[in-house]
Amino acid sequence: MSTQPLQVFEKSRHDYVTNVDRLLDQQLSQGIAGLFPQDGIITEENAHSRQSFQSDYSRFWFIDPIDGTSDFIHGKSHYAVMVGLLESSQPVAGWIYAPDLDQMYWGGLDLGLFQNTGCVLPDAVASEPEIAYTPLILKEPTPPSQSFCPVLIGSTDRRCYGEAIAHLIPEAQFTSIGSFGLKVMEVICGRAGLYVYLSGRVKLWDTVGPIALARAAGLVCCDLAGNPLRFTPDAIEPETLTHHQSIIIGWASYVEALRSRLQKAVLLS
Repeated sequence: MSTQPLQVFEKSRHDYVTNVDRLLDQQLSQGIAGLFPQDGIITEENAHSRQSFQSDYSRFWFIDPIDGTSDFIHGKSHYAVMVGLLESSQPVAGWIYAPDLDQMYWGGLDLGLFQNTGCVLPDAVASEPEIAYTPLILKEPTPPSQSFCPVLIGSTDRRCYGEAIAHLIPEAQFTSIGSFGLKVMEVICGRAGLYVYLSGRVKLWDTVGPIALARAAGLVCCDLAGNPLRFTPDAIEPETLTHHQSIIIGWASYVEALRSRLQKAVLLS
């Protein structure tokens, strides 16, 4: 795969796909279908697969072949290959692999959380190799204060809401990286206290895997009003599988301290 020249195609305005996305999409779909033929499989690059979300499968696998395609195209490191398992409308397992960082995270509610390095992506599904892994050690960050309040927010949301958020939460220290999944891992690993997503474009293949890991870590996953995130068809736009809800993923101390002010900032913007 790495020997093929990179080709970039525009799906829509500011939304790109590469030949690598499409190849990974196909390989992962085939591998998972071979292992779990009774389950539904929905992928970012197979638009027809989205129709199955309205079917009666009890389990769905969601595949994002490259989460953070812009970073991948521009030679940056913070992109990831992601797979998530939704069972009875709940995220229960996730798998996030960052090739440039040589890091994989995986686990779920009944599995625990694990990490490993040195994995070879194409074999991971096809032949189930023996891969060394270690439990992921959780480290809750220091509670927010005037001198320490690391918050992850995407560049689009920061342009739209950053000024209002900074006014209401002056202690917030904004950071960002490319991939949705890797942002969630920054929170899980304690390098940020909270991640907020507001721009209304995130889809199920972006969220199921990372949120399964976040829930396994004991993080709060809610919207700006404090309602739990929902994955039932009535909470998802049927054609694009976009979430209707805003998204907050964070440690309880950060969500408790910041959520209402984030909500107010959005209303004032």
